[in-house]
Amino acid sequence: MTIDWANFTPWTALIGGIMIGLSAALLVVFNGRIAGISGMLGGLLTPRQAGNGERLVFILGMLIAPLLYWLLHSRPTIVIEAGPLALVVAGLLVGFGSRMGSGCTSGHGVCGLARLSPRGLVATLSFMGTGFITVYLLRHVWGA
Repeated sequence: MTIDWANFTPWTALIGGIMIGLSAALLVVFNGRIAGISGMLGGLLTPRQAGNGERLVFILGMLIAPLLYWLLHSRPTIVIEAGPLALVVAGLLVGFGSRMGSGCTSGHGVCGLARLSPRGLVATLSFMGTGFITVYLLRHVWGA
């Protein structure tokens, strides 16, 4: 893997990270809720649950933000090297893991680590380690 230094833009990543952290902090400070995306989406699927309005706004913001970005900037070239079956299986595994681990990468990785949660740390180490091992096996052992 090499870095495309001509198109390397750390400032946009920094601003994005600050915005994610700020939104997570504001949600927990003002509403006492964790900004875990799987929990937000799962909560929306439960009818008449308290806080569905804020969940809907949060999810809509995640869907609308990339569209606004595309209106203001040129679209990046996206190359997906996996087939449809691999993407479906990966998505199902992520969904299963999110439910099994009582949260997703945003809930455990962003919010859990920020709150110094031991459960968040273990979950983050687990999914990051599993990701590293999976990529290593697929790329270097099996050559996929």
